Formats: sequence, C-alpha cells, structure tokens
Amino acid sequence: MLPLRYKIIGVTAIKISIITVCYNAGATIERCIQSVVNQQHPGLEYIVIDGGSTDHTLPIINKYRQYITRFISEPDGGIYQAINKGLELATGDVIGILNADDQFAAGDILKQVGNAFVTQHCDVVYGDIDFVNADGRVTRRWRSGGYRHGAFNRGWMPPHPSFYALKKLYDNFGPYSNNYGTAADYELMLRFIHTHQSSVYYLPRVMVCMQIGGASNGNLKKRILAWKNDYRAMKTHGILWPALVLIIKPLRKLKQYLS
Repeated sequence: MLPLRYKIIGVTAIKISIITVCYNAGATIERCIQSVVNQQHPGLEYIVIDGGSTDHTLPIINKYRQYITRFISEPDGGIYQAINKGLELATGDVIGILNADDQFAAGDILKQVGNAFVTQHCDVVYGDIDFVNADGRVTRRWRSGGYRHGAFNRGWMPPHPSFYALKKLYDNFGPYSNNYGTAADYELMLRFIHTHQSSVYYLPRVMVCMQIGGASNGNLKKRILAWKNDYRAMKTHGILWPALVLIIKPLRKLKQYLS
C-alpha cells in the first residue's frame, strides 16, 4: 500500500522527514543544513535535535530556523535517543537520518528517493555513500548493490546514511533500540529488512558524503565493543553463523577502498 500523498504547487509528492542530530558540531553543521535546504523535493520536513551544544552550533542553527520545522536543544542520552526524539516528532510518510557531519551529495537526492517510493511501491529505499576527509576528498566508496533476502547472512548491510523507510515501519516495528550501543542502526535495519522482510529498492547513486569517523570507529577498545554489539544484534535476529558473519562483515568493506 502506497503512503499518503499530497499536492504541492501541482507536484505530487510524498512527505519526507529528515532528522539531524548534533552535539557541538559547529565545524560541520552548517554544511549539513545547507545540503538539506538545497533539496529540490517539495514535501520536506526538517527536524533538528541538539544535545545541548556549548560551542557555536546553536548560532549556526538559528541562522536557518526558517527552514527547520521542529528544533529541540536539550541534554540527551546519546545519538540514538536523540534520533528517537526526532522520530516522535516526525509526521512524514518517509523518514531519513542525516548526521551533522554528513551532507547530501546533490540537490535532487530526496526528489529521487520520493520518486522511488512512489514508482517502486516499496517500504525501504537505500543507495550508496562516499566517505570524505575534512578537505572533502573521497577516501572510500560504499557501493551497496541490490538486495536479496538472506544477504545479511553473508555480511551485507546498506549504509545507514542512505537508508529511508516508511514511517509505518517505525510505528509497527519500533524505533532505534538502546540495547545495542553503536550497532543500533545495524539492528534496526536487520529488524526492518531481514526479520520483517520489508520490500526494498536500491537507488544506484551516491546519496550522501559521510565524513570519516564515527562512534564505533577509533581505538581497539571501541572496535571490540562494536563487534560485541553487532554480534548481539545478529543473535537477536537469527543471523546464520553470526561468529562467521562477524568476520565477513568488515572484510566486505575492503573493496570500498579499491573502487
């Protein structure tokens, strides 16, 4: 069943909610917001959740308040709790997450996402991303490829910054779980696609430029914790041979440096 559509200036479009969460992101937040403001999709709801920043993040956000539908700034329990706050506020038919360090790769990304949901009659749309350094140079290229059921058993996953899902999936299957630490996004995609077998469509283009870094990267201690979180998510959702998939999953990323 297609999501609810509505007319804006003669253009039929589904409403897309974009959620950006941030904390002391003064170095990157303006670039992120500008990439949202420049989107050509007419039915856009923009939600920004700030964790109580103490740097110059808030003055930057205030420059663009006319483009932001809902804004909250208060302490929270981390990125996924902040995203869940945004989910509670979202009224769009489709929901996507754009982190403060990231930006859309072009101005027509949401237009193409919206068209994909309408023409493909799907529950989830995902695409590709580029990893960039602080100078904007591409250092890795994540090319997702098409999905077939069971691909998660072979270490596959879509890049979370390119992941868009109907709001009804969050309503029916729940928001991000606080039980999986840095693997909360992986667990949610497992839950929606692998466990509940939502219909998916691969949009073969670079949707987001993602700045290098992240909560699950860094020192060995963080990496080990991330593996543990991944393993628990795999066990929860019945991934075959989770210990083997835990090895295969990072190995699949090697080709991202070669493409």
